Amino acid sequence: MKVLVLGAGVVGTAAAYYLAKDGHEVTVLERHETVARGTSYCNAGLVSPGDATAWASPAALKTFFRGIFNHELGIRVRLQADPYFYRWSLRFLRQCTTERLRANTLVKLRMALYSLECINALSEETGIAYDQRRKGIFYFWRTQESFDAGARTYTFLGEHGLPIEIVGRDRIAEVEPGLAAAKNRIAGGIYSPIDQTGDSRQFAERLYAHSAGKFGVSFRFGTTVEGLEIEGDRVRAVRTSVGRIEADAVVLAMGPESGLLGRRYGIDLPVYPVKGYAITVPLEDEAKGPTMGGADEDSLIGYSRLGNRLRVSSTAEFTGFDRTHRPHDFAGIFKAAHDLFPGAFDQKKAEIWAGLRPMMPNSVPVFGQAKYRNLFLDTGHGHLGWTMACGSGKFVSDLVAGRKPDIDPAGLIYRN
Repeated sequence: MKVLVLGAGVVGTAAAYYLAKDGHEVTVLERHETVARGTSYCNAGLVSPGDATAWASPAALKTFFRGIFNHELGIRVRLQADPYFYRWSLRFLRQCTTERLRANTLVKLRMALYSLECINALSEETGIAYDQRRKGIFYFWRTQESFDAGARTYTFLGEHGLPIEIVGRDRIAEVEPGLAAAKNRIAGGIYSPIDQTGDSRQFAERLYAHSAGKFGVSFRFGTTVEGLEIEGDRVRAVRTSVGRIEADAVVLAMGPESGLLGRRYGIDLPVYPVKGYAITVPLEDEAKGPTMGGADEDSLIGYSRLGNRLRVSSTAEFTGFDRTHRPHDFAGIFKAAHDLFPGAFDQKKAEIWAGLRPMMPNSVPVFGQAKYRNLFLDTGHGHLGWTMACGSGKFVSDLVAGRKPDIDPAGLIYRN
């Protein structure tokens, strides 16, 4: 079949690889000049089933409302004249029960664990390198109260397939030597040994080159998707800035823009943009930097070691499609990075970035046919797009082929 993939972030690029490997004639449409120039450009670098806990929870409900009035928190809510923001917020709030938290978390964990297997198999098969480190991720808390609560959450993940180790303050520097200078300010943490890190932009760029070279995948950059041409119960063609392009099947993987396109054609797709901020800085003294990925859970800070670089990311800001940023937006990230890794880097050498995560109200990505027989979804991955990209690509390729997926699809398939 001729398959069009809309979007060349890490999710769309991975989908294109698996579809082409299946024998399809694949074309990827991307408005930017190359792959991974949107959400995938500069995330925290964590490939993290350990971060599968759904955002929507009773605790998040309180934080969401606090974020309306206090813009210094890790979650910031800027009220806006966008009726869809309020519709999305009501859906999010309805997911903030203990019952929904557990159900959504288990679906995310299932896909994240599967995707971890997929990315490792892909890397070994293709030889693609992306500054990956398979050393685990250390999740930690600053107070005993938050550590106790966090340990309960991770125990739930551990009971459902995630290997974990509870680490007290006395073993922090043993598990992560890079935190030796900060260990007295940390109450304890959870070590997830199967989690890993890597540069999603490197991965997408090299997977693009591999897919184009080995499978003949056509990437059309500088091509904006303008609409769909519908005929009966099928998408006949995609209208673009360079003309119409026909296809037998279309995969929608446009990140935060997926919802905008879908809703124009009667598809109830509640994907909403949530802005995140990140810095990337070379390590001046590598011995003072982390040896693995980590997350400061109280500060909502995630970081990774990418070669000789440190990547630190934070914040979930509800501000529509605004991608702008100011120096002040990164003050908390720099403060946390200096606190955790003093003397490891020169702040003046940092690259700063802000981008939008495509978030569903229940934090679970969505797949499958959407209203039209040949339109497939692969979107809504939120803060785990990098973690879930390869599993999602393999999963959607199975759906396009009409095969039974490798994992249970319950909770992942689109329902209008």
